Amino acid sequence: MNIFPAIDLFGGKAVRLYKGDYNQMTVYSDNPVEIAKDFTSQGASYMHLVDLEGAKSGDTPNLETVEKLVNSTNLFTEVGGGIRSMEVIDRYISVGVKRVILGTAAVKDKEFLLKAVEKYGDKIAVGVDIKDGFVAIKGWTEKSMIEAFEFCKDMQSIGVKTIISTDISKDGAMQGTNHELYKRLQESLDMQIIASGGVSSIDDVKKLREMDLYGAIIGKAYYVKAISLREAIKVAR
Repeated sequence: MNIFPAIDLFGGKAVRLYKGDYNQMTVYSDNPVEIAKDFTSQGASYMHLVDLEGAKSGDTPNLETVEKLVNSTNLFTEVGGGIRSMEVIDRYISVGVKRVILGTAAVKDKEFLLKAVEKYGDKIAVGVDIKDGFVAIKGWTEKSMIEAFEFCKDMQSIGVKTIISTDISKDGAMQGTNHELYKRLQESLDMQIIASGGVSSIDDVKKLREMDLYGAIIGKAYYVKAISLREAIKVAR
């Protein structure tokens, strides 16, 4: 299993939200590049970025920061946050991002999703944010009427290779992750599944690795030093 340490970007800074609430934002660093370099020094091979401003605007306000992060490390970098047009995907790929994550757009605009998968193949992942069993959209502010598992199966049939699944109720809460959810996803899909939200202990990492998941994202637990990134990477392997 691969570990994806995360940097959430807002105004060029590394921040974290509590359960996706923009009013509950903590700034962890004014210099995200230093964090990315720390990821490397602790043995990471991957990095997960989210443009929180982009999630609201559908643009790339933190593109310059993303480019700096890509250029300052050799980490395989994936990015998400409000990606709703081919132009935005092209921009990210052109600065060296290896995988682009579609969220709301994958739910709302199937034509765009198909076009993106056709052009970029496995460089397109879909973020499935789950609230009470349904897919949440628009930066988690709205719950759709689409059942999460049916949606994932639909993504698989379209040719999407990677799903990043977040249980919103667990995100940033430091109360452990939703093991049942990931077990069910892993058993019912033939895709690369990345667990996100609430991975807050080495025990979480062990349990997810035992399910043979493709990856797990570590966010807040890294910043509050609840998890040693070095140890998590070792355990995941």
